[in-house]
Amino acid sequence: MKPKYFITIGTFDGVHLGHQALFARLEQAAVQHQLKPLVLYFPYPPKTLLSPAPAMTVLSTPPEKKALLKSCLTAPREELNFYMYREYTPEQFLKKVLLDKYRCGGILAGPDFMFGKNQAGNDTWLKQKCSQLGIPFEMIPFYDGSKGEKISSSLIRKTLAAGNIPLANAMLGRPYSIEGRVVPGKKLGRKLGFPTANLDVNFYKLLPLGVYAVQVRVGRSMYRGVCNIGFRPTVNPIDSIIPLTEVHILDFNKSIYGRRIQVSFLRRLRGEEKFDSLDALKAQLAADKEQARRD
Repeated sequence: MKPKYFITIGTFDGVHLGHQALFARLEQAAVQHQLKPLVLYFPYPPKTLLSPAPAMTVLSTPPEKKALLKSCLTAPREELNFYMYREYTPEQFLKKVLLDKYRCGGILAGPDFMFGKNQAGNDTWLKQKCSQLGIPFEMIPFYDGSKGEKISSSLIRKTLAAGNIPLANAMLGRPYSIEGRVVPGKKLGRKLGFPTANLDVNFYKLLPLGVYAVQVRVGRSMYRGVCNIGFRPTVNPIDSIIPLTEVHILDFNKSIYGRRIQVSFLRRLRGEEKFDSLDALKAQLAADKEQARRD
């Protein structure tokens, strides 16, 4: 007979410290109940897929999430197709998916857990059903950070948008990062003496507006840099809901068009500004570069 599993299920956007605490408890609970641990997750948050304005709403893209889960989990994990199950009632999801398909023998849920069509299932309903089935159910509270703050994906998204990079990084347990392919731009930065790599970033990935000191990974090499995310108000403004992501890599002069690079955020230097002249813009870019070099 196939082994039964102690299961946790969720979106796990960002795979932050709270998620990692949940996974650690899952391993312990599985051992206590003589079951195998299993993590079921949605690659994209259902809220994003159903939103009329889904741009820039996730902390981790599906490839990023897959890599992050692999790095912090020894338990097996499987992706769930949201569209396959979106019309399931809580009863149908519990019976057809958790019990029949994945041989659920116990459930661990995080705070604010809801599932099923219209999020009709919650922890209270699930606890009652598990009791009727004679299988263990456990609910863990929000994970608190070092300053006592509740850690959640939504709080991290708000913290990043507000520019508080150190706090967001502390809640994630690592620097927030974006990845993208370097694509040709208008070479305006090069004309100003600050060549930039323009990144094609996943449409759903959260991009915090502003100018940042960053660390840039190109292949296996790491560099310091300055990242500007915005709408270029001084030179050739763009009309788009998605801002431009431009990275000036310090002490770097190689052609990397077509390559994927990773940009990790260290500190917000300033907001995006409209300057009165190109000379004023160049002076500020030089100051940004020196600040990034000191970080």
